[in-house]
Amino acid sequence: MTEPLLQIEGLTKRFGGVIASDTITLDIPRGEFHAIIGPNGAGKTTLIGLLAGEIAAQNGTIRFDGGDITALSADRRSHLGLARSFQITSLFRDFTALDNVALAVQAHCGHSFRFWNDARRDDSLRAPAQAALERVGLGARAAMRVDRLSHGEQRQLEIAMALATKPRLLLLDEPMAGMGPDESARMVAMLRELKGSVTILLIEHDMETVFALADRITVLVYGRIIASGEPAKIRADAAVREAYLGEQEATHG
Repeated sequence: MTEPLLQIEGLTKRFGGVIASDTITLDIPRGEFHAIIGPNGAGKTTLIGLLAGEIAAQNGTIRFDGGDITALSADRRSHLGLARSFQITSLFRDFTALDNVALAVQAHCGHSFRFWNDARRDDSLRAPAQAALERVGLGARAAMRVDRLSHGEQRQLEIAMALATKPRLLLLDEPMAGMGPDESARMVAMLRELKGSVTILLIEHDMETVFALADRITVLVYGRIIASGEPAKIRADAAVREAYLGEQEATHG
């Protein structure tokens, strides 16, 4: 049996008296599209922060590709093949889309001491940057300044920056936040194209997206996993419906 790409065991994080991650244990196989859902305050973004190395766990272990990465920095994890996007975009708005992705390539290659205009001239940075833009459907927007891109295109650009580092695991935190229907549809189409080519762990409130894309879904409530399985199993789970899906249906019904 193939070893999972990501193995989380007993992962725990407290903030004061609040348990944000409560002995979380979860395996993510290679190539899987895995979604984490749950109500606000369930600990979803904390879990992404723990996996990315931005938050230190108090207990438990994280293994990536067989190696223990629990104590590694975010930078070390990035170089092993973990990449993440954030709920709020963090882009150089005065630069072009291609400049932004080239800078991500440059930083990942360890050339942070070089100036940003090197990224504008260096073909070894710009070629993979252009390829990443093509993968997310922004190839034609390469020369456009970020502040002229739509909100949805900026979210796509952020994913292009993550993809340009050639990750083996892509951590996506609410990539569709603030999008209208058309932008959401484009994001879903783009994520569907990525599916299978890279292992993806997605946090997303849009249940239609989650059930359309995910191979498996894990449900968090108050930092604890209450269910994990294929979409049909999650949709039919009484505890999940009571804790979360019923709330969603009441809100959107």
